[in-house]
Amino acid sequence: MKENKELIMYTKEQLALRNGVDREEVWCAYKGIIYDLSKSRLWRNGKHYEHWAGQDLTEELKNAPHTDNVFDKFEPIGRLVNYKS
Repeated sequence: MKENKELIMYTKEQLALRNGVDREEVWCAYKGIIYDLSKSRLWRNGKHYEHWAGQDLTEELKNAPHTDNVFDKFEPIGRLVNYKS
């Protein structure tokens, strides 16, 4: 895994384009880190249940039936600009 300080910075607008529709990439942010979910069968077409790719899912995942360890299997590829924890 890349060190967080080596990750490229992306804006929310740049993240929004990686929604599986506008571009093939399926990316989501969680706690300021952007993950590539493109290889996940659960994120085909940029949607996973009521969640959409290209967004910061930090708030939405507070009510998810799983822990944030779900992101351990995905590669962190960037950091979200101006993320405040």
